[in-house]
Amino acid sequence: MDIQYPFAIAGLLVGFIVGLTGVGGGSLMTPILLHFGVAPASAVGTDLLYAAITKAGGIHVHHKKNNIDWPITGLLALGSLPAALLTLWLLSASGLDKNTLNKIIKITLGYALLFTALAILFKTQLVAYSHKKDFWITRLQPSQQQVATVITGFILGAVVTITSIGAGALGTVALFVLYPLLPTVRLVGTEIAHAVPLTLVAGLGHASVGNVDWSLLVSLLLGSLPGIYLGSHLANRVADKWLRPALAVMLFYVGSKLVL
Repeated sequence: MDIQYPFAIAGLLVGFIVGLTGVGGGSLMTPILLHFGVAPASAVGTDLLYAAITKAGGIHVHHKKNNIDWPITGLLALGSLPAALLTLWLLSASGLDKNTLNKIIKITLGYALLFTALAILFKTQLVAYSHKKDFWITRLQPSQQQVATVITGFILGAVVTITSIGAGALGTVALFVLYPLLPTVRLVGTEIAHAVPLTLVAGLGHASVGNVDWSLLVSLLLGSLPGIYLGSHLANRVADKWLRPALAVMLFYVGSKLVL
């Protein structure tokens, strides 16, 4: 299996940014793959398995530190995994030709990037608003909150399966809104615990229809794993207030180009 060094360098760069900011994996990697000429369907499928593998180590670390709320993870998965399988079936059974399917994925990806950019840019304001005493979520009964979590998982499952992005930035913001009283580190750990099975199921589904480039996947991982390690160790030395807006602006630009 030949190593594709331009993609290994791209993996190193994206992994470094993910290590620094905690977000940006799929939302950066998929547009980069499209820029290199990878077909949208193949870019999404490859990126999903890439995300599952790179985040898998995070489950062990967060579980060891008791940073995962497994009941919430289960509720999200109850919605997202069936949504992923349903979305894969709809894409397969639609009978759409490759060009049309790639066009749909490209446009949907563009809108997902725009929403991700907004979620990153206004995350602080959203979190602050969700902590207000009169926030409507806090008035929900436990059963209603559970239903809202399953519905959120279903939406994330469909979006992630089509575009490969959203499990990180959008998923974390959704958890901040749904569970404003839980500590931030616990919500982040819960999001990672949910993202791994979701991206794995969606990625294997894409692989079953030939939408994964295995050589490309290995090249990305060779770069991203050391990139994440380096970025994580420098995270406390770089101002997050500058990194996140810059990342949001870049994603907004790429998303608008794909939509328009």
